[in-house]
Amino acid sequence: MTVTQIDLDDDALERVMATSAAKTKKDAVNLALRYYATRQERAALITKHLERARDWGAIEDARRRHDAEKNAL
Repeated sequence: MTVTQIDLDDDALERVMATSAAKTKKDAVNLALRYYATRQERAALITKHLERARDWGAIEDARRRHDAEKNAL
């Protein structure tokens, strides 16, 4: 664990504490950091999967099927 002195956005900190189980400022900051990191990691994985799907032609196939179903109605 690293000890760091930083200025925090009080409003954002209060919002995290109000909407989470965080009981301390430290818990709130650590929760927010973990949440942010997890979201960024998920976004990177989604991008990776979309690139693979594009390479396989899956996106174009899905678009064609969607258009065909839409036009059939």
